[in-house]
Amino acid sequence: MNEEIFNLTVDADAAGMRLDALLQTRVDALSRARAAQHIAAGRVQVEGVAARRLKPALRVQEGWQVTVRLEPPPPSELEPWHDAELTIVYEDDDLLVIDKPAGLVVHPGAGHPDETLVNALLAHLPELDEVGAPERPGLVHRIDKDTSGLLVVSKTPVAHARLAADFAKHTIERRYVAVALGKIAAERFTVESGHGRHPRDRRRFSGKTREGSERRAVSHVYVRARSAMASLVVVTLETGRTHQIRMHLAERGHPIVGDVLYGGVRNHPRTPATIPEIAAIGRIERQALHAYALGFHHPSSGEMMRFHAAMPDDMAALVQSLFGADAAALPSLEHTL
Repeated sequence: MNEEIFNLTVDADAAGMRLDALLQTRVDALSRARAAQHIAAGRVQVEGVAARRLKPALRVQEGWQVTVRLEPPPPSELEPWHDAELTIVYEDDDLLVIDKPAGLVVHPGAGHPDETLVNALLAHLPELDEVGAPERPGLVHRIDKDTSGLLVVSKTPVAHARLAADFAKHTIERRYVAVALGKIAAERFTVESGHGRHPRDRRRFSGKTREGSERRAVSHVYVRARSAMASLVVVTLETGRTHQIRMHLAERGHPIVGDVLYGGVRNHPRTPATIPEIAAIGRIERQALHAYALGFHHPSSGEMMRFHAAMPDDMAALVQSLFGADAAALPSLEHTL
């Protein structure tokens, strides 16, 4: 593949976006990280803007002319995973919606070179390696390894570009259900913060650090039920940063049950009320977080599509033990919280 050149004009809808986010949404082959690499390598020029000012976080202005010299991607080294079982909720010519189990890594990375969701998708759709970034074919978003739930995967370059643009504009509907430690007093609240690496533990993220302070993270939280030790919450994402819900709840003093990284594993006072709850909490072996609802406009038809995934058995058992038999029934996206 030879070098490709893309000439872009920043329109009114894109004004104010970060330069790397603009490139991600307008150049199908670029992930956010690969866009940043192209900027650092001098492969991106903006008419009227000095090269020394071109940083991934630069906010673009309407009317700017942007030129990208796309570096040919390296040959894909991803191996299809033929023995994997995919739970496909929906599929058409443009996209798939997957219900990912907890414990499955979404794409290859350090410590997980294969047997990821991407490897399974390549076995299902070999042509997917031509869609999106070479290291993350088809993906427009992701969820953590130990979080379960819904993901949309694009099957064509056009679908990938349009869905990526919707994610960048925060027009995708996403709801999660979580079990958080402690009784949360408020019925509903919004957490708005920056988003950057934790200053002491680089595995974690924080909204209380200057690093990444220009990145906005917003979660809308609704408390559905409380027990002696925990709260059942539904979280609607306005933005979708890495570890966003885990970080926001932990920094409010209510980490997600089972979340070892953010403090969701604790010793608790043993009383007649807490003893059965401690036993129930001890049976779940991952963070109690599930992406249960996903809504978006279809990239070809424009039709609004909404999907819901029931809690997996481990989380449903926890929720029913703590909050009662009816607690696992969750509000649909059509229901305003």
